[in-house]
Amino acid sequence: MKIPRKLGLAFLTIIATAAVVMLVFYGTITMISRSTERTNVSQDIYAKALTLEMSILRQNSQFRGFLVTGDVKYLKSYEEARQEYDETAADLKTLLVSPDHRKWLEMSRLETLKWRRNWGDRMIAWVKDGRREDAQQAVRDAGSNVLVSDSVLPLRDLRNDETEQIEAAATSQHNAIQTALFALVIGAIALIGLAVTLSMLLSRQIARPITVLTDAMTQLAGGRHDIEVEADRPDELGDMARAVAVFRDTAAAKVAADRDRATAMTAIGGGLRRLSDADLTARIVDVPPAFRVLSDDFNNATDSLSRVLGEVRGSVQSIKHNSTEINHGALDLARRTEQEAAALQQSAAALDEVTTSIRDGAGRAIDASASMSQAREDAERGGDVARQAIEAMHGIQEASDQIAAIISLIDGIAFQTNLLALNAGVEAARAGEAGKGFAVVASEVRALAQRSADAATEVKDKVTSASTHVRTGVDLVDQTGQALSRIIDSVAEVSGSIDEIARSSDNQARSLGQINVAIGEMDRMTQENAAMVEQTSAAAHLLVAEAQQLAASIATFEIDGEGAGAVPLRQADRSEHQNASEPLRLVSAGGR
Repeated sequence: MKIPRKLGLAFLTIIATAAVVMLVFYGTITMISRSTERTNVSQDIYAKALTLEMSILRQNSQFRGFLVTGDVKYLKSYEEARQEYDETAADLKTLLVSPDHRKWLEMSRLETLKWRRNWGDRMIAWVKDGRREDAQQAVRDAGSNVLVSDSVLPLRDLRNDETEQIEAAATSQHNAIQTALFALVIGAIALIGLAVTLSMLLSRQIARPITVLTDAMTQLAGGRHDIEVEADRPDELGDMARAVAVFRDTAAAKVAADRDRATAMTAIGGGLRRLSDADLTARIVDVPPAFRVLSDDFNNATDSLSRVLGEVRGSVQSIKHNSTEINHGALDLARRTEQEAAALQQSAAALDEVTTSIRDGAGRAIDASASMSQAREDAERGGDVARQAIEAMHGIQEASDQIAAIISLIDGIAFQTNLLALNAGVEAARAGEAGKGFAVVASEVRALAQRSADAATEVKDKVTSASTHVRTGVDLVDQTGQALSRIIDSVAEVSGSIDEIARSSDNQARSLGQINVAIGEMDRMTQENAAMVEQTSAAAHLLVAEAQQLAASIATFEIDGEGAGAVPLRQADRSEHQNASEPLRLVSAGGR
């Protein structure tokens, strides 16, 4: 088996044995717990039953003491014992489960109530009524009937039964403890023996082979490659031994490979040194077979590199010539682009001024339209006021007509009053001395009627004059309202025209603004193009410099079949570099 399975089986055996012992312990502890719980309940029931019995006996003794002495202290103790019996009986009833126990408690309670009713409470009442001798004689005559044996005996049966249950629980608890001790001893012996046996087996099958394999690995690490390894085990230790054997064989092969590598590195190092000196004619020969492919690749690489550098030398002059032409073309394009950008910038500035002027005119037209709208609103409000004034004038005229009618009525009343006063004066004159006082009153009434008629005539004349003026004012206000209506119509027409002008100016301003934005974009793009041309010119200059540097770098290599033209090439490069520097300075000046 594999080592994890061996260890797992060993630990599983120990765990299973420990689990059996623990289960036995759990069972015995459960039995002890149940026995203890039952013992506690039985003891509680026993104590309460004994308390009931003592309460009954105490009631009997205190009852007899009160009969004999008539002292109320006995009566107080009797009441306390009675209350104690009732409370304890109620508590005990909640603890009892067995029907027999409940029956015994009920029998005791009924007998106790019967004794209280027939003897205790009744005789105490006789004593309180002054019939103590009659109560004593009744108790003496009752003999054994006055005893509380019928109340006590069921409680004693209950206590005896609980005593038997306590003894049975103690016996069960003792047996459970003995079983637990036996299981503890047997389990401990089994666990110790099993642990010792498994440790010996695991030591022989795992620890000892590991020690042997560790020694072999130590020798292998020390440089010995002739060690013997037992690799026929099917478990992990066999895998480790086979791995150690592989390491041993690999180490031996590594020693041989190191020798070949040293020989190959010497030959390759010589070729690389010649290559670092720009000698592309270097070749690698006489290497071990394992490095033959590397030497062939190196030789092929140097052949290819020598051929490529020969071709590059031929292409460098063409690159320099083309880059110089690109540089001159970029300079001319940059100058033209800058001129176009300046002209376009001036056009954009002029168009921006025109757009601003039109936008200001549109704003002023909008302000004028707003003012005309406000004037139209004021004129309309004035027309409303004129109409209200005409309505008020008509109301005043109607009121004047009504006042004139009322004054005519007053004038008629004054005329009738004057006529009546005249008649009254005539009748008073006929009456003689008796009618003198009445004649004076009639004279005063007649004078008052005359003044009323004169005042009414004057008011009527003034009301008539006011009505004439009001009618004239109504005509004038009516003409004013018509003039305001014509003004409102004219203002509406002017306001509409100004709105049209404002909208047209605003549309023109927006159109010019869009044109201005487009020209601004063109200006920005032209500026960017100019900057890009300058960058292109700088890149062309850098390209010329890089081509010259590349030619100088390639000239340092020694290639196969090289003639005597390397030095004149470098001199031509320097002369062309000097000729190309002048237009580059012009570009810098134009850029600034």
